[in-house]
Amino acid sequence: MLVVATIAAYWNSLNVPLFFDDRPAIIHNESIRHLWPPWEALTPPNDGSGVSGRPLVNLSLAVNYAAGGLAVRGYHIGNLALHVLAVLTMWGVLRRTLRRCALPTQLREKTEPIAWSAALLWAVHPLLTESVVCVVQRNEVLGGLFYLLTFYGFIRGTDCKASAEISGKNSRNWLALSVGACFAGMASKEIVASAPVLLWLYDRTFVAGNFRAAWRERKWFYAALAVSWIPLGWLIVHNGQRGGTVGFGLGMDSWHYLLTQCHAITTYLKLSFWPDPLVVDYGTHVAGGVGDVWWQGLIVLALLGATALALWRKPAAGFLGAWFFVILAPSSSFVPLTTQTIAEHRMYLPLAAPIIAAVLALSIWLNRRVGWAAALLAVALVTLTIRRNRDYRTEETIWTDTVAKCPDNPRAYDGLAYALIDAGRWQDAIAACENALKVRPDYRGDLAVHLGQARMGLGQPAAALPYFEQVLRVKPDDAELHNNLGMALAALHRFPEAILHYENAVRLNPGLADAHNNLGNALAKSGRLPEAIVHYTAAIQLRPDYAEAEANWARSLSEAGQTAEALPHFEAALKLKPGAEAHEELARALVSVGRAEDAFRHYQAALALTPESLDARIGFGNALAAAGQLQPAQAQFDAALRLQPASAEAHYNLGNLLAREEKFPDAITHYEAALRAQPGLAAAHHNLAIALMSVGRPSDALAEFEETLRLVPESADVHHELALVLGQLGRLREAEAYERGALRLRPDFPEAREHLAWLQQQN
Repeated sequence: MLVVATIAAYWNSLNVPLFFDDRPAIIHNESIRHLWPPWEALTPPNDGSGVSGRPLVNLSLAVNYAAGGLAVRGYHIGNLALHVLAVLTMWGVLRRTLRRCALPTQLREKTEPIAWSAALLWAVHPLLTESVVCVVQRNEVLGGLFYLLTFYGFIRGTDCKASAEISGKNSRNWLALSVGACFAGMASKEIVASAPVLLWLYDRTFVAGNFRAAWRERKWFYAALAVSWIPLGWLIVHNGQRGGTVGFGLGMDSWHYLLTQCHAITTYLKLSFWPDPLVVDYGTHVAGGVGDVWWQGLIVLALLGATALALWRKPAAGFLGAWFFVILAPSSSFVPLTTQTIAEHRMYLPLAAPIIAAVLALSIWLNRRVGWAAALLAVALVTLTIRRNRDYRTEETIWTDTVAKCPDNPRAYDGLAYALIDAGRWQDAIAACENALKVRPDYRGDLAVHLGQARMGLGQPAAALPYFEQVLRVKPDDAELHNNLGMALAALHRFPEAILHYENAVRLNPGLADAHNNLGNALAKSGRLPEAIVHYTAAIQLRPDYAEAEANWARSLSEAGQTAEALPHFEAALKLKPGAEAHEELARALVSVGRAEDAFRHYQAALALTPESLDARIGFGNALAAAGQLQPAQAQFDAALRLQPASAEAHYNLGNLLAREEKFPDAITHYEAALRAQPGLAAAHHNLAIALMSVGRPSDALAEFEETLRLVPESADVHHELALVLGQLGRLREAEAYERGALRLRPDFPEAREHLAWLQQQN
């Protein structure tokens, strides 16, 4: 029932997208891309993301990546599985602990339903949604699981020792599990640093009776637990201030952070009993002085005092208070966490204390009906958790919810701006950035980047450029910024500068697939197709589901004259991202390699998706014409002209079709229409000249050939055709000059040589 209830509560969260802190920890985290060699996955980046200094969390994400890349479902299943294991471990810890307690008489026979009820309510409580649903908060769940296993192994080990029927070897095995779990916890989340101290308090309270006896009985065990602080210390020192997010000297002093935590702790306690409103990001608000939090401070001091008194007079009750405060201490005391002064995910393990207290109170009040009462409460909590999970269904919905609940949090508007940019709502994103600045004019965050991206989305690269340059001056080693700046420069056709920034982006972050793709585009526009293909290949290797890079790779191969080699990439792009454009591009490639009939179904699919597509109509008409199906081809060109009567391309292609059927007067009409729409269309001038020759109008044809030659002066064929018309008109010396021009451009042009010889003979 515990497992089923937990899965039911979180089943609708399995498709929640990766967002916020998930991006640096997963999407941009190169260290999770490979499971071998394992030390890569055990060396997370020191960038302040949720995996910094937490190698086991990073390794678990690498396992997810190996199994399914960036598909979110696998990551959420991983989080949910770890939470289920933590729930079962919590249940085991509670039921075995309650057996040891000197409970009131009316509770002694109800230890099993009490333990089960408390574990159930903890499992499905909506306050834990952030920990379970936000993938990067796996550090909280995994650290919590190892924390609980540290206690469970100790409890089982001391149970074994107390039983004369079970060997001491089993006891040592369980205690070894406890030590191992503690070491693993230190590599998962810093809160586990308190586990050895809290476990010693547990031993004193429930097993040995006093600290001295606990130490005397198990000093080697506690010494082993203390050794686990060494790797934790190394991780903390190695990661410094976690990318400037934790520690002293970061613009937030300890005293004001401590005052802020009075508000945080009372908020956590309130949400434990009334989980509304839940907020994914409370921002970085800091209490200005004692007056801001005086009554919250009094509550916290009273609870601390009650805990201290209970530890002396009622140790079991005091342990509940100690569990709450000791586990919260690393994040909710005096060491500033500058990025989040309040965070619901910190209540993952501490929440157990108020829940156990509430269940014990219910047990006294309801006697034997506590299990039923807990089940009914669990139904209500599951409903609330499911409802809360819906807020996470898209990045836009969770940030919209956060803005509504914390309208004075500029970072919420910042997050909303990112989501709106991702959705292509550029003006709304700009408005969100402006709202952030209204709330806090000195707030920076990623607003400049988002404003630049929004301007790019609106087709204003010149306006976007100053925003990116402004941030790059502050963050010169930010690969994403170099990529954004490169896009702005490329949009302004400043390709050499764009290439430099893209190259900086891939140098700073070789795993940034977007930068490789964009660099490929800039190189292709600069005529450096072989180099472009190298970067498209890199982008696909990094992101095998990158449809845009596949399509760009295919286009570059086509431009390099390798259309046959491009076909598999067009097909891959279509498979990854089906759409009208992908069908059209594949169809054009098929026509160009002589597979016109294979292209039919792709043009039909494109037109089924976008019947108003002019390009698809014209392309389909050309494919039908190439396959000899002239009437259906004409129907497509006619449909194209109904869509856009002034389309030069449609008129030109219909003219070609009519000329092929020797309907030269009609063909001339369409060539002339094409030239009215696009006077510089050399092919239309050329084909019009040929059609005019076919209806006996050489003088008119001459003017069209001359215009063609003006547009394409290096065409030997047009020189030759001009010479033929001039010869027909009796202007032999001019004709001879044009034939010489043809032979200069193409010395091995036999028809021009023969005609030149005839002209010379005539002259």
